[in-house]
Amino acid sequence: MAAHQEKKSEERKRKSTQNDTQTSQAQWGRAWEVDWFSLASILFLLMFAPFIVYYFIMSCDQYQCSLTDPVVDLLMGNKHLSDIWNKTPPLTYRAAGIYTLWVTFQVFLYVFIPDLCHKFLPGYVGGVQEGAVTPAGVVNKYEINGLQAWIITHLLWFANAYYFHWFSPTIIFDNWIPLLWCANILGYVVSTFAMIKGYLFPTNAKDCKFTGNFFYDYMMGIEFNPRIGKWFDFKLFFNGRPGIVAWTLINLSYAAKQQELYGQVTNSMILVNVLQGIYVLDFFWNEAWYLKTIDICHDHFGWYLGWGDCVWLPYTYTLQGLYLVYHPVQLCTANAMGILILGLIGYYIFRMTNHQKDLFRRTNGNCKIWGKKPEYIECSYMSVDGTKFYSKLMTSGFWGWARHFNYTGDLMGSLAYCLACGFEHILPYFYIIYMMILLTHRCLRDEHRCLSKYGKDWKRYTAAVPYRLLPGVF
Repeated sequence: MAAHQEKKSEERKRKSTQNDTQTSQAQWGRAWEVDWFSLASILFLLMFAPFIVYYFIMSCDQYQCSLTDPVVDLLMGNKHLSDIWNKTPPLTYRAAGIYTLWVTFQVFLYVFIPDLCHKFLPGYVGGVQEGAVTPAGVVNKYEINGLQAWIITHLLWFANAYYFHWFSPTIIFDNWIPLLWCANILGYVVSTFAMIKGYLFPTNAKDCKFTGNFFYDYMMGIEFNPRIGKWFDFKLFFNGRPGIVAWTLINLSYAAKQQELYGQVTNSMILVNVLQGIYVLDFFWNEAWYLKTIDICHDHFGWYLGWGDCVWLPYTYTLQGLYLVYHPVQLCTANAMGILILGLIGYYIFRMTNHQKDLFRRTNGNCKIWGKKPEYIECSYMSVDGTKFYSKLMTSGFWGWARHFNYTGDLMGSLAYCLACGFEHILPYFYIIYMMILLTHRCLRDEHRCLSKYGKDWKRYTAAVPYRLLPGVF
């Protein structure tokens, strides 16, 4: 009897694994058909997202980070668009050189320096790792060395600041708008190249999707995992490098500019550097885990990721530090401690929620969550060939509080970054507004996919865990 039950359990696990692959192949990636709402949204982003980024940076450069004053000036006739544009710093050879050197250096670290950190850092997973199965059934291998690239880059940064003095630590801030033009050029070049590659020489033709709509294909991507050679994976490189490595360097440059202008670095700037630094380090420490996330497992590579990682991420995720250069805020001790605690609690929830889910999956539920065996709902679902399989949805720990409680922790951390800037202007709060929209949309998209997959069992799960993000509210 025991042998029969063990055999049945193993069969279920085998079927579950097979079904994960088969069902995912049917559902992964972007849509095959484009509805009018999706097309309208894409056209809006393609036309206006670059101008939104420019508007934010320009408002700080010319209007002390006020988002309303430029509009008032234009409506009142005090200025014309040409006046604002003529005061905008142009692309310079210096900025082009800095940016080219930066990207080249990150490519070098990514492609040519195998990871050594996993050999001497306990608990860190680096080196060659396998990704998830693609819709075509391919399992790509990745060289996970982001933490190593981050460490090397920052060691060189501090060595220059305190010893070599090759360039000023304020170099990023001092060339911020010219670097914006460089980032836009790279974003559009890599996105256009990815689309051409998808048509003419895809890495795997079976992992390509064509809708027939040029704008949709350009933005959302055609190839699932475009690669050059064995190791240069477009998606992993541009998701993690150079933008996220640069994130902490950009904040350090802002802090250096504060020191240069005011003779001190405010505690609000230190908070932003520390809290966002923790988030960045967490990303690279868990880069192997990132291979299993929606970005790698579902998204194709197009303008959305190519331009987004080159421009949107480094220029909008760092608005708090930029704002604090123009409006230094010295928080009282109580407020600073409150913001620090909020950020740390948010990070703890974000990390522990993801850890609980990963542990539950790896052990097939044979683990302890908060000191006891986890509760779960066993679900059945049909594969594309009509075979019935089984899976488990955990209802214990943080996952019993809300269905996406990891996003709740992420939002708490995002709010802490913004609160460090005070309440004088709305610009530094763009990040929390954007993250609320992004993560709420991601919740709804994930749940639509799960409802299609699990059917009535998903309804049982949502009845057991009724809230998405905030227990008792939403």
